[in-house]
Amino acid sequence: MSRWQHGEGGQERANYALFLSELCDVIEVPRPEPAGATHERNDYVFERLVTRHDDDGDALGRIDLYKKNSFVLEAKQSRYRGGKKEAPGQADFLFPNPPSGKRGADRAWDVLMLNAKRQAQDYARALPASHGWPPFLLVCDVGHCIEVYADFSGQGKNYTQFPDRQGFRIYMENLREPDIRDRLHAIWTEPAKLDPALTSAKVTRSIAKRLAQVSIALETQKHPLNDVAMFLMRCLFTMFAEDVGLLPQRSFKDILHRCESKPDTFVPIVTQLWQAMDQGGFAHALQQDVRRFNGAFFKNSRALPLGREEIGELKQAASYSWKDVDPAIFGTLLEQALDPHERKRLGAHYTPRAYVERLVVATVIEPLREDWRNVQAAAETLRGNAGGARSSDVDRPLQCAGHAARGYRA
Repeated sequence: MSRWQHGEGGQERANYALFLSELCDVIEVPRPEPAGATHERNDYVFERLVTRHDDDGDALGRIDLYKKNSFVLEAKQSRYRGGKKEAPGQADFLFPNPPSGKRGADRAWDVLMLNAKRQAQDYARALPASHGWPPFLLVCDVGHCIEVYADFSGQGKNYTQFPDRQGFRIYMENLREPDIRDRLHAIWTEPAKLDPALTSAKVTRSIAKRLAQVSIALETQKHPLNDVAMFLMRCLFTMFAEDVGLLPQRSFKDILHRCESKPDTFVPIVTQLWQAMDQGGFAHALQQDVRRFNGAFFKNSRALPLGREEIGELKQAASYSWKDVDPAIFGTLLEQALDPHERKRLGAHYTPRAYVERLVVATVIEPLREDWRNVQAAAETLRGNAGGARSSDVDRPLQCAGHAARGYRA
């Protein structure tokens, strides 16, 4: 793919099909199939025809690359200002040639890519109902970058950067990394396997089995159920805290490793750690200060005595990446920890993530995104109307729009 990196750009119609065909070779997937006369059966093709419905009536559109149940891909090709391919009247997304030689060094490039994402989502909306919403939207700056957005809900209302804000952009040099090629291969061939909820569910089930063994052992010792549940909640929260950087890395794992061979030390060591977390201060087991965790969660800092096997189960549970754990595990334990009458009085029932997302996306996320799109449109209009104004005069209203956008996000 190196020959694409140093091109001047600006010719996506001429280049995108060749570029994407070669990309298919690199990630070891079949190239797109020949398009048929009836677009209903064109499930993996270039230029897939769709009918878009809007206030101005129906209009035909063509998806640059489409694969049923996998993705809609919209291709662009940014270009340098003053280059050979600059055409009169087509300078909206021409960029100064940066010292690095890479395109995308100007904020107008972000506008180009955001517009392409919106176009891809419009095309996804126009697909036949029988096709459903594809899990991925791909935005490709030919020869430069691929942006990846995902929505595994099947609703098409929450396409977000995948796998996260830091890694959703794949540049040509990134294709040298096997993990990146594997990710693109899966988007083409098995997109459902990339759903974080599947990894989360698998990890959560494994942890739940280990916690069940600890719970059974403690209940056999006649500890009250709510004490057992709250003890396990404190253990889980401590595991989570070290994996997200609220506690020193591997701190609780190391404690469990040491206590496994000396079970009698578990109660005093963990109790003192939780006391330090409750008040903030020096934790003897860590030989350093820890942050204060407010909210009274660690007010009851008493650890329950465990045998070697149960400490081993906790150690194995702590070995997982708690960034992948479904928050459902906390909700389930909370329900178990509360007396049934108290739980009913408080209305403390765990609501599954899918139900929460369905409500929040419709009532909060979508209105905020619409406000954000309006702010972006206003900023683009201001920039376009500014014409030959000084850059400081152009930036001032854009900064105001940026402040407004931050207000919407808050």
